[in-house]
Formats: sequence, C-alpha cells, structure tokens
Amino acid sequence: MKTATAIPEVPRGGRWRERLAGRRARLRPPPLVVEGKLTRMVGLTLEAAGCQEAVGGRCVVASAAGDPIEAEVVGFAGDRLFLMPTGDLRGLMPGARVTPTHRVCEVSVGRGLLGRVLDGAGRALDGLGPPRTEARVPLTGRALNPMARAPIREPLDVGVRAINALLSVGRGQRLGLFAGSGVGKSVLLSMMTRYTDADVIVVGLVGERGREVKEFVDGNLGAEGLARAVVVATPADHPPLMRLHGAMLATSIAEYFRDQGLQVLLLMDSLTRYAQAQREIALAIGEPPATKGYPPSVFARLPQLVERAGNGDARGGSITAFYTVLTEGDDQNDPIADAARAILDGHVVLSRPLAESGHYPAIDVEASISRAMLGIVEPEHRAAAQRFRRLYTVYQQHRDLISVGAYRQGSDPQVDEAVAYHSRLLAFLRQDKEEPVSLQESIRDLKAAVAEPAQA
Repeated sequence: MKTATAIPEVPRGGRWRERLAGRRARLRPPPLVVEGKLTRMVGLTLEAAGCQEAVGGRCVVASAAGDPIEAEVVGFAGDRLFLMPTGDLRGLMPGARVTPTHRVCEVSVGRGLLGRVLDGAGRALDGLGPPRTEARVPLTGRALNPMARAPIREPLDVGVRAINALLSVGRGQRLGLFAGSGVGKSVLLSMMTRYTDADVIVVGLVGERGREVKEFVDGNLGAEGLARAVVVATPADHPPLMRLHGAMLATSIAEYFRDQGLQVLLLMDSLTRYAQAQREIALAIGEPPATKGYPPSVFARLPQLVERAGNGDARGGSITAFYTVLTEGDDQNDPIADAARAILDGHVVLSRPLAESGHYPAIDVEASISRAMLGIVEPEHRAAAQRFRRLYTVYQQHRDLISVGAYRQGSDPQVDEAVAYHSRLLAFLRQDKEEPVSLQESIRDLKAAVAEPAQA
C-alpha cells in the first residue's frame, strides 16, 4: 500500500512574488521593434515607411557618419511618418534604418539647474558638465484646471520704475514686450532679471543670434543675476524643432520651480521666433498657409505655450512671464503681435522714436497697458497713475503746436498743466540700466512726479 507524499507548502510572502515576477521578466522575450526605412528627405523633413509611432514620439535614424540621428514625429499621411530632426542631418542616406523608441520627450529638472546655461535638449552649454537634476517631467507640461488657479492679487517688483508704477505686474501675470530690433529690449530684460524680487528667473533665448547668448549671460545678466537664474538658449542656427523645444524646456523648468511653491519670473525672447519655428515645421509637412504665411497650427501653439504660465494651485507658486514679440517693421498689427495681445494679460510697447532720442527704457506709456493692475494696487497709486497718463497724453496731443511755438499759454488750462509737468514726467520715465528701483520707491517717485504744485 502506497503512502501519500506530503506536498511542500509554497511560501506566499511578498519576496516570493518579487522573485517570481523577476524570473518571468527574465524569461519574457524582448518586445519586437518594427523598424522602417527612410524613403524621402526634403529640406529638414524626413519621410519614413514601414514603422509606426505616435505624433510627438521619438525615432532614431541610422547615419553613415556613425552617430544615429534623433527625430520626432510631427505628422503622418497613410503609412508614412513625417519626422523632424533634433540635430545635424549630415550622413543620412536613402533607405536608412528608422527605429521607433515608443517614448515621448521628457526633460530633467531640479534645483541643480540654477546658475546653468542649457540648450533645447537640456545639455550644458557652459562647460560645467551635466547639471544635477532631481526629476523628469514631460516637455509639454501638464494642463492646470483653470478653476484651481489662484487669482492674481499680489504685485511683483521687477526693478523698473515705469513698469512698477504705471504698468504694475501681478504675480502670475503674462505680459508681452512688443519691440522692433535695436530699441533696448535685451537691456530691459536684463534689468528685470537682476532687480526683480522673484525667487527664480528662467530665461529662454529662442531663435536669437548666437553671439547674443554670451553677451546676455556675461554682460547683461552677470554673475549675480545668473546665480538664481536658468538660461535656455537655442540660437537661430538650431533646427526649428529644437527652437520649439527650447521655449517648452524653459517653461517646463519654470513649472517645476512653481510647483515647489516658489515665485518664478519667466522671460521668453522671443515668442515670434517660436511661432516662426512652428511655421517652418508646418509648411514643411504640407500644412497650407493661412494668415500672411502663417499656418493655423501656429495660432494653436501660441496659447498652448502661454497658458502654461501663471499662478499655480494652493501650494502658492507662480510664474510671471514676459514674452517678447518682434514687430516686423514696427508694425503693431503683425499677425503674431495681434494674436499675442489677445492671449496675454497686458503688453509693454517699446518705441523706436524714444530710443533714437536717447530715452531709455523706451517704454511707450500711451500704447502699453497692464490688465491686472487695477486689482493689485492701492487707490492712491491708481489715482496717481491715471493722473500721470492724462498729463502725458495731453502733452503728446499738443506736442507739435508746443514745439513750433504756436500754442499760447493760457489757451487751455489742461495743456498749461501738462507743459508744466512734462519735464518731471520725462525724468520719472528715464532710468539707468545700473539703477535698481524697488516697487515702493517707484510708487513714491510717481506720487512726487504728479504732486501739486508742479515745479516748471
């Protein structure tokens, strides 16, 4: 008679499950990767057939030069993928192997980025080695519920008297800096970078001249300004996709610090170059132009980038953003300038005639506005700003008559008052780039400039 053999009890603890899962993972065959081939290249646009990848996904293209080229899927037609490279295209050959990676672009962020200069891929440009990071976040960011955003209630000191007093900026506000070339835009940005009371400054230099990067970091920003700043630079000679990524990377870094509860000042130079990079990509893959050569996707991309800035949730962080907008030929009705005005919370216009007359910063007070100012300033401050604008505007309306001596004193009391105050108003608006002016000093100087009686 056979005796029953006892079946040993199998342990059911957590470690046993981990060992079993690890064994199954080792025995599981690696996933199959369906590779395609490069079938066409026109300009910077690559076409691949025989593989599949989602829009925004990454592919690696084999190169005869040795190093593979990374590209991003920007569109498709039938079974063809449209790719845009992130680097140099030299070495590509017909039929080159295209391998999907099945991953989207993520970026590394952390406090170790402070004081560093990066490119659009997050690589160091300052020769100090790879930056220390703490987390990885998607390049496209995450959408915030508009009902969860904190309202704009507190002012932010940017260190520029005319902006602090007449165009007061709230924490979490998004403003445009509208300017042509050579009117002091970079100097004004550097002043805000050095003199603001924000905790962290993130500067995005998108599509500008390469020499301006070092000039801005060494000359305008300086060691003191760079210590609490992160600079992301993608000059004009970078591929259009990298220029897009440069703006998105700067925004992702700003979002990381905002989520830590910090007050962030984001300076993007420029929103126009970002739009032009998207136009290059859209036209290359066949999207038809709509408004003065800009395809519709350009005007969809702009609010997607801008809406990532602003106040955060209950944690208290904020991103106050300035986006420079290059007005071609000083045309304020340029399509990008017009679209930017509609999605921003105000705009600061720099005037070429003021710059040519040696008036810096060349802020056109009449054409500039801060839509959040009324909700963040005291009644006395608001009344002084309105009085300043009235006096300044009255003088400008009668400037020609006053200049040629055709205006006779006593003809209009308002004009007489504007003439008496004009020198004080101009002195208030002028500020040396090495002269920081705090928010409280700006309000005090404003009240003094419009106080009665005026000193002619």
